[in-house]
Amino acid sequence: ELALKDLKIKPDFILIDGRRIADLDIAQKAIIKGDMHIASVAAASIIAKTARDKIMRQLGRKFWQYKFHKNKGYGTKEHQGVLAKYGPCEIHRDYRPIKKLKS
Repeated sequence: ELALKDLKIKPDFILIDGRRIADLDIAQKAIIKGDMHIASVAAASIIAKTARDKIMRQLGRKFWQYKFHKNKGYGTKEHQGVLAKYGPCEIHRDYRPIKKLKS
């Protein structure tokens, strides 16, 4: 959603791999598991994952204790273990497993 707001050229229509984005003034079609059904969505998914993994490797230098260079921030057993030991850092998203650690 944030990426769409930062675009210089506003798209006429977007395909979303997942659920519809509420309060978005762009025509959209949300497709659960869209990457399994539409080639352009699958390609975008690969590009996004590759970019995210690169960012996580870079963040791993700053937040070495979380081993992002190996787990890319995914909820592996190893990552869950270091989260339990060190708690979440500033880049951890605020979703259910992280909220449990904060309480």
